[in-house]
Amino acid sequence: MRRSPRWLLVTAGLLLAACSSPTPAAPTAAPAAPKPTTAAPASSPAPAASAAASPSAAVAKPAVSPAPSPSAAASLVPSPSAVAASAPAAGGSLKGVCPDTVVFQTNWWPEPDHGFLYQLIGPNGTIDTNKNVYSGPLGNTGVTAEIRAGGPAIGFQQVTAQMYSDDSILLGMLGTDESIGNSASQPTTDVFAWYAKNPQIFFWGNPDWNFQSVADIGKSDATVLVFQGGSWTQVLIGKGLLNGNNVDTSYTGDPARFVAADGSIVSQGFITSEPYIYEQEVQAWMKPVKFLLLDKDVPIYQDTMAIRTDKLQANRACLQKLVPLMQQAAIDYIHNPGPVNSLIVDYTSKIKGGTQISAAGAADAIQRMTSQGIVSNGSDGVYGSYDTGRVQSLIDDYGPVFASRGKAPKSGLQPSDLFSNEFLDKNIKL
Repeated sequence: MRRSPRWLLVTAGLLLAACSSPTPAAPTAAPAAPKPTTAAPASSPAPAASAAASPSAAVAKPAVSPAPSPSAAASLVPSPSAVAASAPAAGGSLKGVCPDTVVFQTNWWPEPDHGFLYQLIGPNGTIDTNKNVYSGPLGNTGVTAEIRAGGPAIGFQQVTAQMYSDDSILLGMLGTDESIGNSASQPTTDVFAWYAKNPQIFFWGNPDWNFQSVADIGKSDATVLVFQGGSWTQVLIGKGLLNGNNVDTSYTGDPARFVAADGSIVSQGFITSEPYIYEQEVQAWMKPVKFLLLDKDVPIYQDTMAIRTDKLQANRACLQKLVPLMQQAAIDYIHNPGPVNSLIVDYTSKIKGGTQISAAGAADAIQRMTSQGIVSNGSDGVYGSYDTGRVQSLIDDYGPVFASRGKAPKSGLQPSDLFSNEFLDKNIKL
């Protein structure tokens, strides 16, 4: 999620640069779109990929002209075997314990934020650009893994809604705010916290601004530019940390306003994308940006893996073996991201819709994940675990926001309704 599309940022940056300079910059391949914050549910499923699909209000983005689509002959291709591969997930057999094809539904196009899932297969699986699916043997477990793109690839529908409309999906990637909002009608149970910290940020380009907290931003007269519909911004306003009069919900991902304001505007983003994009890829900017990580004031578990609660009991034996594989795959990916990052760069260059991750951008994402502690052990020292107190605080903060929108959470909602640490291998630590 979840965030401004990288292809839109770069394309708009090139246009701005061309308009301001008599010598247009040489065109470059547009890198890939990172996902926005949790989306409001789409009105109906839309499985066909389309960069111009009408998103929900929470992730409103303009229609853009996609990059040329690959030929039909290239729709089903093996990923480059020449890449030096790190070993995919090892472990005991999942045959007869898990589905023969274990389906993972992600929340955006392929990106480093999903790297641990691609690590389960390794870089030599099969890319299907018609279905936006990457598949292959899940290590030596005897079953196949299938990773499905989300966001534009599913009509910007919430992952939770997609899981409830497609019974073949075992695990979906979402955030705890989404779980809270859907807890009454479409409950899910989180089983693996890939990110220990929320990678969301506020960022700005005015070198004279040195905000150290969201409250600092709220006390200033700075305009805060965000996507419409984000529950987290309503929580920050409700707590008095942001001045609602200064919050502008018309953000579309276009960098034009940021550039026009010479960076004297605060915008939402993710640590794994926007800082690198603005400093290295938006040619109308190409200057440093400052940022504030929002993990303390917005402690959502982002990109967490969840199962439909009504499917939990029947899949306990599978999860007992599968979740430790995800734990180990995440650690292996962080320690040696090169092979899977090369796959992601290759995959996104083929996607119909015109998104692409650059090699340098993928490497930067990993560096920031580690240096900022986005990937780290849970509060109990176990990699991938959830903290009960943190989840309770999210229920307390986000429950009233969803209720005010006519989407009240489950009555008496408890942290234990939203997550389970029971399937984690307590010995696996980063």
